Amino acid sequence: MNIPVNLFMWIMAFLPIAALLILMIKCGWGATEAAPVGLLITVVTGVAFYKADITLLASESAKGVWNALIILIIVWTAILMYQVGDEAKAFLVIRNGMRKLLPNELLLVLAMGWIFESFLQGITGFGVPVAVGAPLLIGIGVKPIWAVIIPLIGQAWGNTFGTLGAAWDSLAMSAGLAVGSSEYLTTAMWTAFFLFIWTAIGGFATCWFYGKGKALKKGFVAVALMAIIQGGGELLLTQVSTTLACFIPAVISLVVILLLGRTKMYRDEWCIEDSPIMNRDHSAADAEEEIPDMTLVQAFVPYFALSIITLVVLLVKPLNTVLGQFKFGFAFPETSTGYGYVNAAVESFSPFTPFTHASMFLFISAIIGLVYYKKHGWIGEGGTKRVFVKSVSMTMPSGIAVIGLVIMSKIMDGTGQTVVLANGIANVLGKVYIIFAPFVGLLGTFMTGSNMSSNILFGSFQMTTAKLLGANTAAILGAQSAGGAIGAAISPSKIILGTTTANILGSEGDVLKKIMAITIPATILIGVVLFVMTAL
Repeated sequence: MNIPVNLFMWIMAFLPIAALLILMIKCGWGATEAAPVGLLITVVTGVAFYKADITLLASESAKGVWNALIILIIVWTAILMYQVGDEAKAFLVIRNGMRKLLPNELLLVLAMGWIFESFLQGITGFGVPVAVGAPLLIGIGVKPIWAVIIPLIGQAWGNTFGTLGAAWDSLAMSAGLAVGSSEYLTTAMWTAFFLFIWTAIGGFATCWFYGKGKALKKGFVAVALMAIIQGGGELLLTQVSTTLACFIPAVISLVVILLLGRTKMYRDEWCIEDSPIMNRDHSAADAEEEIPDMTLVQAFVPYFALSIITLVVLLVKPLNTVLGQFKFGFAFPETSTGYGYVNAAVESFSPFTPFTHASMFLFISAIIGLVYYKKHGWIGEGGTKRVFVKSVSMTMPSGIAVIGLVIMSKIMDGTGQTVVLANGIANVLGKVYIIFAPFVGLLGTFMTGSNMSSNILFGSFQMTTAKLLGANTAAILGAQSAGGAIGAAISPSKIILGTTTANILGSEGDVLKKIMAITIPATILIGVVLFVMTAL
């Protein structure tokens, strides 16, 4: 790479990100308004300072549109699934039923906002836990903005080994780790160790949101137990099967928290009446609505369908192989900047596999739910039309934001701006870089919206940097992926998924501000732990 890595070039590369953060957090802009501005700045810096030509810009923009469309398909199918449940008033049944199973409201919030999202992340990923989780939390009386924040934090620990280990596999590939080698297993262990820290933080943060010290005291045992099952379970299973390292602990924790609700400590009704995250007016209004003659199991039919379909398709290898053969993508030529930063030609960029993609699982599950609810009379005349119309109308506004953000990330990547950001940090900090290694992973996911993409983008860079510094390569790579997982909580594209399904599009800045107060200190903590354990 011939791009000069100096302070000026670093500032120019950081400018689009700074603009996004200022506009969304300081000025209160929504992602729909901020994304075009960030994109414009990226184009200007790419052309003026990184010597990108029109061919490169067009190629990376087309890649961005393609990736954005795949994301938007997930948004639409997740909203469709939500609208099906809403039309049938299934969320009222879920609220009442879950409150009977878990009369302790704090435990209920933890179960619906942290544990269930972990389960969904274990099998699906791609933002599905946030898109699906937000409406469920609203259904039990959580305020919409917190219904987005809590799943974002709750699902993040599962990003690396979730989706049956997709992001982990990308890290191993990028860093050249041979499957089953001692370096492979050691790196997996370091990654899981850092994620153990984060999952505990996520659980305790949810308690703090619900009722500060009083809630922390009440929820301590539950959170500590869930964190040990999820984080500790993942730590152990990485040495056995990285594919199932997140999924199995997530399933166990889902069962355990329901059992925990029957124990002496949590079986009685308990809540903090003035909890800042709960909408008591919402609950009172819902109480006046007529609740359909539907059991809790029946209300969860679409979610049972989602879990079963996903597991069958992803775990039954012969079926997965057959369905995975159907894929399509677009060819792109090689492009390069005036500095010689090359984007290799690809025959099929980011191929879309419709029959093994999360959107297909969501769509089929939504249709199953629609047919099932209609058969039992819970969706009446004109209900099907209303479901589809509302789904489309809710999805459309988020399109501009998602497309703008994804194109921005692709142009930053294609012009070398993203790499300059990472290299600049490493060059300036020297050995102290170790503390900031997780931030590189976080930056990658913030930009791309994907822990997997972050690992592909920076896995090799982190490996090279660690060797140059004489640092523990396995630990640095673990911090990269853990930082990338945490970054999933602040990724604008994932935030949009939540604000769209929660029907509060435009509130992305408020969500980001609140989550950064958790994610940034947590990332610093992981960096400090890494430095203390490896560099001192």
